[in-house]
Amino acid sequence: MQPVWNARRSSLNSGAPWPSPKLAQERVLGIQRKLHRWSTDDQDRGFSDLHNLVCDPATLMVAWLGVRANRGSRSAGVDGQTARHIEQVLGVERFLEGLREELRCGSFRPLPVKERLIPKRGGTKKFRRLGVPTIRDRVVQAALKLVLEPIFEADFKPCSYGFRPGRRCQDAIAEVHFLTTSPRSYEWIVEADINACFDELSHSAILDRVRRRIRDKRVLALIKAFLKAGIMSEQGRLKGTVTGTPQGGILSPLMANVALSALDEHFVRAWEAFGSQHGRAARRRRGEANYRIVRYADDFIIAVAGERRHAEALIAETEQVLAPLGLALSQEKTSITHIDEGIEFLGWKIKRQPGRDGRPQIYTYPSKRSLQAVTGKVKQITRTGHNQTLDQLLHRLNPVQGLVRLLPPRCQLADLQLPARLCLAAGDHLAATQAPRQELALAQTPLPTRLVADRRYGRPVQPCRGEDRPLPLPRQQDPHPLGPAGL
Repeated sequence: MQPVWNARRSSLNSGAPWPSPKLAQERVLGIQRKLHRWSTDDQDRGFSDLHNLVCDPATLMVAWLGVRANRGSRSAGVDGQTARHIEQVLGVERFLEGLREELRCGSFRPLPVKERLIPKRGGTKKFRRLGVPTIRDRVVQAALKLVLEPIFEADFKPCSYGFRPGRRCQDAIAEVHFLTTSPRSYEWIVEADINACFDELSHSAILDRVRRRIRDKRVLALIKAFLKAGIMSEQGRLKGTVTGTPQGGILSPLMANVALSALDEHFVRAWEAFGSQHGRAARRRRGEANYRIVRYADDFIIAVAGERRHAEALIAETEQVLAPLGLALSQEKTSITHIDEGIEFLGWKIKRQPGRDGRPQIYTYPSKRSLQAVTGKVKQITRTGHNQTLDQLLHRLNPVQGLVRLLPPRCQLADLQLPARLCLAAGDHLAATQAPRQELALAQTPLPTRLVADRRYGRPVQPCRGEDRPLPLPRQQDPHPLGPAGL
């Protein structure tokens, strides 16, 4: 097999100067496009000679830029180094050159991740384990992801939405909205919860699926080394990692998607076996069920057009698919719900209820837990630090995850209990204090991206936002990502 990248091979193993960020990004993008095209054209192709791409100066430079731009770069791993320390003390090029030399000679060894236990929502005493890798390990993981992601993206199914380029949480919500809307009416929903997915994933299952595409032994050794790196607990004890891929690592979401793609493939094969729209309609007339999966990382639902007994049978079927991966469904959190009762998925409430015309409609709005989490953070920020200026207050409010995205484009400030001097900017609308409240499911205007100050108290404000990213609430004429779903 020919090497997957042979353009200007001399720069990979010579003392060439480090490229500028712009040139590095252009080169990496060219590599990714070729890898993705080759992977798409030949579904059985195995890729070798990828280690040189991971060690390429352009790849390491782009990986560093991504790590440095993330807010997590302020958090140090077990070695105590932050991105700022590397910039001010070591120097970026010197740091990357040393890292590249370790990778090329095979002496690179990842360090254990630093454990952080984060309380789960809901007031329970359970914790979510977060692993914080060192900066050097994060750069290597980011370089691996830059090379591996375009290859595996060609194999991932459209029903998977989590941690994939060009896909987001709202797309998964729109998919569920589409399936549950008449005339499709997938009314029974299996709300599945995998028990400790990132902690229990089998390493052998991950590596077996990676080997289907990756034949480079050095790249496989790097992936295995990260999986086996270990965890340094908060008490300073080193614990081995026999299973799982720690949350917090850059490579972990990709490895989880590679493993969980077995679940996607199982249900996509079943969907394709149902046949065309006429075949699915015939199945429903015979009393058989049609079903689809919508997955976002380890959170997924199965929408069923049939009866409750069909949904119950799918739970046992799902457990059989997850067993080889070392995973199991949580008996406490896995449930079967009718769409009229409403489901909570990815922080959103999806429910069918009578609309204004009296006919059943699917409504999508933030769940109570999501709003409570956001309002709790807002209260903590606005009720402390009374001497802060307006700009300082806005600077602290804007990073609050979900503060603006969970709200309708026009909403009352009282909903979040914000100070009167703040307003939500949505398009060219007036200040939110003067606009009537709308249901999110009926709003089609672009979502705002940040808070701005209403310095003139009641006068129109010019929004300060990036590109418009409206919530994709589907209409009947919208094309479906997997073709016409039909009945």
